[in-house]
Parts: sequence; C-alpha cells; structure tokens
Amino acid sequence: MGLFTLSDRWLTRAAPSGITLGSMEFLRRSTGRPCRLGVFPGTFNPVTLAHVALAEGALALVDEVAFVLPRHFPHKTYCGASFEQRVEVLGTALGGEPRYSVAASEGGLFAEIAGECRQAYGAGVRLNFLCGRDAAERVANWDYGRRGAYLEMLQQFDLLVAARGGEYHPPESLASSFARLELSGAWDHVSASEVRTRIGQGEPWEHLVPAAVRRRVGEIYTPGGTRAGE
Repeated sequence: MGLFTLSDRWLTRAAPSGITLGSMEFLRRSTGRPCRLGVFPGTFNPVTLAHVALAEGALALVDEVAFVLPRHFPHKTYCGASFEQRVEVLGTALGGEPRYSVAASEGGLFAEIAGECRQAYGAGVRLNFLCGRDAAERVANWDYGRRGAYLEMLQQFDLLVAARGGEYHPPESLASSFARLELSGAWDHVSASEVRTRIGQGEPWEHLVPAAVRRRVGEIYTPGGTRAGE
C-alpha cells in the first residue's frame, strides 16, 4: 500500500492527503485553522484505546489534534510494523473526526516536532503536546546535550499531561507550562506493548484497541505475519 493511497474511508471530511508543509508531511489534514493545536507524537505500534481517549480528552482544550508519527525515533528502534501499516491502522481508528490530523515528522524529539509544526501551522499557533506522566518525565530528564535546552523547549510549547501510573508534578517554577489532561475512564493498563505481548502469547487483546482496527491489528501483529517489536 503506497504512502498516500490509503483508503478514502478515513480521509472523509479532511483536507487532501499528501500535503508537505516545510518538513512535515500531512497524510490527513483538518480543514480548520487552529489557534491552539494539540500535538500528539507517538509510535502508534499499534494505536490503542488509550491513545484515542487521550486525544478525545484534549479536544476539550484545543481546536485540533495532530497525531505525529516521526520517521526517526530518538529512544527506540523503528522496526516491526511498517510506517505505512501504522498510518493505515491509525487513520482507520480515528474515523471521520474532522478535528484530527495525521502527519509524519522528520525529527523525533519534541523540540524538533515543535519546529516542524511551526512551519506547517504558522508562528501564531499555540502548541500543546499531549503525553502521559511517563513521557513527561522522559522529556524532562532527556540528555539534550547542553544545559538549558529543556527550559528553552518549554518556551516553545506547553504540555497536557494525563495521569499514567500516577500524577505528574512539575517543579513549581515550571507549573505554568503544564496542565492536567482529564481522561474519561482508567487507561493505565492499556499500552501498545501490552497489545503486542498479548498477541504474541495468544492471550485476549482485542479489548485494548478500537473495534474498527481489530481485524487489521491481528493480521499485522499475529506471529507469522508482520509483527512489531521495539
């Protein structure tokens, strides 16, 4: 399946796919002009109900959510399910929600993705990165190669952080850059790695992914098919 020949069933109510703006490629582009953009980077290997719940929660705070799949990951190897397969499954899971976009970025770090979003959406858009507590802690403790890089990054965007195995408590001096992302339901037990593990061990997994993608996820990740490991 080609990169920009995905089924029209999930391109409905979105702008044409295959748009390149700066270094960011949009495979599905919302027709709106957001003042406040939710940026949701991930490996989506595969997309889960927790991913969808996080995006749905963010729509109460932002005008649009852009799901961003980096072509290069800074902290894990890109193997297993192909880029095209991940995009296909992600797009099917999102259905016809007009405020969702799907894009591919060249960079994998939040700061790199923020720069690409600025090129695509303009300097005036307010960026809000969506993540769980674990990702927020990883971003805060990442070795960026120089002092002050993390603080500079928080001047470019805010973070909407969902509780995952506990609440995230940023330093008081940085509290204005963070907001709690409220989710409907408890999703701590849901992760892409749990889906892959259950499929590999022959255990029930279907309840962890959106119903629309269960058949396709089974085809891609079942042993003997194209499995995904990180």
